Amino acid sequence: MLSLLYFIYVAIAATILYLLSWVAFFVCYPFDKRRVVVHAISKLITDVVLGFFGRDVIGAENIDPKESYVIVLNHNSMMDILSLYPIPLVFKWVSKREVYKIPLVGRLLFMHGDIVINRASTKEAMQLVHTRGMEWLKKGASVSIFPEGTRSKDGEIHNFKAGAFILAKEAEVPILPVVLEGTNNMLRKGLFMNWKNRITIKVLPPISRQEVASRPMKEVMAEVRESMVDALAEIRANKNK
Repeated sequence: MLSLLYFIYVAIAATILYLLSWVAFFVCYPFDKRRVVVHAISKLITDVVLGFFGRDVIGAENIDPKESYVIVLNHNSMMDILSLYPIPLVFKWVSKREVYKIPLVGRLLFMHGDIVINRASTKEAMQLVHTRGMEWLKKGASVSIFPEGTRSKDGEIHNFKAGAFILAKEAEVPILPVVLEGTNNMLRKGLFMNWKNRITIKVLPPISRQEVASRPMKEVMAEVRESMVDALAEIRANKNK
């Protein structure tokens, strides 16, 4: 019963905020280059969806709110997208085209300015990430990318693709690694909510623009992945104490 009430509440509140997003988009579009207002409303939507679950943000001191980053994070579930909003940055997602086709969600991605790619065409996807990513970074927004390229089926962090790191190098911006844990444990069988579940968002120290520019890309990729794997293991160990 509680789960049913939760879904009704989310549907009503999210719909109201979705309509408010359209108003904000049209009213603020001429002067809100980073779409800060729409981002703020998106954050409210995520608070509606995740507000009943515990969320722990660790390492927020590693973020400079005035900086633009390429944010790289592990991918376990659709809830990963919602879980990043507590961090104090305006960011744009790189998302697969299939998500864009979901009713309401696709329109919200459009208003938010997210970068929608066709994963069936790697060359086309890379060009779009580069072009749109550079545009947003120059405007002062950050770009969030799942470097594994797809969701992890076993919850572990797998090999990275180079797209996020190429973008950071060419845009001359730092890389901000973020580790998510608990986003794939929110639902139990039968669409019942796991109310005891907690989501952890751990922000790791960024790789500076100087390091991104001067070091071999494969070396940076390996270091970032290793640090994220270690951080994920640490989060799980602390939860099991």
